[in-house]
Amino acid sequence: MSQAKHNNTIQQLKNIVGEQHVLTDDQHTRMYRQGRRFGEGKVLAVVVPGNLLEQWQVLQAAVGADCIVIMQAANTGLTGGSTPYGADYDRPVVLISTRRLAGIQVINQGKQVICLPGATLDALERELAQYDREPHSVIGSSCIGASVLGGVCNNSGGALVRRGPAYTELALYARVNEQGKLELVNHLGVNLGQTPEEILTRLQQNNYQATDVENSEHRCASDQHYVHDVCQVDEETPARFNADPSRLFEASGSAGKVCVFAVRLDTFEKIKSQVFYIGSNSIHDLTEIRRYLLQDLPRIPIAGEYIHRVAYDIGAKYGKDTFVFIEKFGTAKVPQAFAMKDKVDGFLEKFGVRGLTDKVLQMMTHFLPDHLPKRMNQFRDLYEHHLILRIEDQDVAQVQQFLADYFNQNTSGNYFLCDADEGRKAFLHRFAVAGAAIRYRDTHRSEVEDIVALDIALRRNDREWLETLPEEMDQQIIHKLYYGHFLCHVFHQDYIVKKGVDPLDMEHQMWKLLDHRGAEYPAEHNVGHLYVAKPALKQHYQKLDPTNSFNVGIGHTSKLKYWKS
Repeated sequence: MSQAKHNNTIQQLKNIVGEQHVLTDDQHTRMYRQGRRFGEGKVLAVVVPGNLLEQWQVLQAAVGADCIVIMQAANTGLTGGSTPYGADYDRPVVLISTRRLAGIQVINQGKQVICLPGATLDALERELAQYDREPHSVIGSSCIGASVLGGVCNNSGGALVRRGPAYTELALYARVNEQGKLELVNHLGVNLGQTPEEILTRLQQNNYQATDVENSEHRCASDQHYVHDVCQVDEETPARFNADPSRLFEASGSAGKVCVFAVRLDTFEKIKSQVFYIGSNSIHDLTEIRRYLLQDLPRIPIAGEYIHRVAYDIGAKYGKDTFVFIEKFGTAKVPQAFAMKDKVDGFLEKFGVRGLTDKVLQMMTHFLPDHLPKRMNQFRDLYEHHLILRIEDQDVAQVQQFLADYFNQNTSGNYFLCDADEGRKAFLHRFAVAGAAIRYRDTHRSEVEDIVALDIALRRNDREWLETLPEEMDQQIIHKLYYGHFLCHVFHQDYIVKKGVDPLDMEHQMWKLLDHRGAEYPAEHNVGHLYVAKPALKQHYQKLDPTNSFNVGIGHTSKLKYWKS
């Protein structure tokens, strides 16, 4: 595309959303072009529409100008799945940010919601509180401002064992069909009219009646099979992973290969619960506990999170500011804090200064008092492996009796029942661990090359779930951080590698080891530009986007129009 055509396209976009909402300068587009942990590239423009009709019109302009479209919600992903990657695209890239398109519409007496593209998990959690209900995920991604739609498109979530990954068969989305024409598909189950303009305007204005909402048994708004699947602890396959064909349906698992305008999701009743903290020096203790909870408990646990001692320590030191910030200001303020830090980092990098903000923040938090409960820290000293369980109130006595009997016979571990403060802080610490490796890297750049971050699903019957790396690989790593959703055997494994080590080469070596173990990857962060899309996932992408116009190149697929090689 010539510069004149570039300018014409940019002017069209400005005419739709206003000049201040079309960004072209590298400094202004930086926070959109760069992934939180991985990936960055160039764009023709970043466009931030203010309503659904503007988003549709921006799409029309971008498709009409033969541009690649990348949809981006909160940009909290870890695999570069909503940012450009590299400079080898065959068409200009227009990135559409949906951050101004917040909107949550409660339907069916609070049992379901319709979420617009900019709705965050944090906002949804607050909206549902008045109904005494919750979304599919209430901590973790919600802490960093993740969007509801991003979770659905990436099959994210799963920390809450009874709810599984984000999934729906009810969505309103646009796609470019086989003839290269943009079309709007209304599978939301709400009668909103006929034309795209009418449908999108009425939805934006919440202009429909309860009688317009269809409740069909043929399409569901959450994963109906996950509880059964996760309890099959003797199966030789993982419970959930991104390329699982049973969880790929239109917008669900689409990874930006369509433009989603809204999703309809089930909500869940709040359940009173308590938290157990378990420590052990034997992985077999945790395996036996997991098998009991999923096979013999009348109701499976609400959540079960694992932390290895090294991850505990790195999280305690390098995730401390995240923990304290959320404690003091709540999750709603986290996205603004990240955005402000990104602006400062971008300004400093123009002068060749990297990592200064991280070092300052790290120095400041060093002087803050210890933020973790005393009993947790005592267990850290005693035990290598930590498991945090959230159990429904009516099952607490049974679990406590089981754990007491088990550790009377097996002295390699112990447990305690948390008070409310300990339980809350235990789970918050687990999710602060997730960003700690990034902070470590950014404050130790002279000795750290980068992070190799794996997101893996192990076989449900795998008893040897803690890996042992070959010695030559182990020597190249400074720290190994193991943590994850233990009951479904989904683990996050972050390797902080030494200066001079090729992270990509190490990652490929890791993949071979995982293949040998029968693992699937990625489990819940989607392929982005980091992983290779397996056949079922690639077929899903090609079916949704036959001309390869949306989020091209993800999963190491073709970046060329019509999927040319």
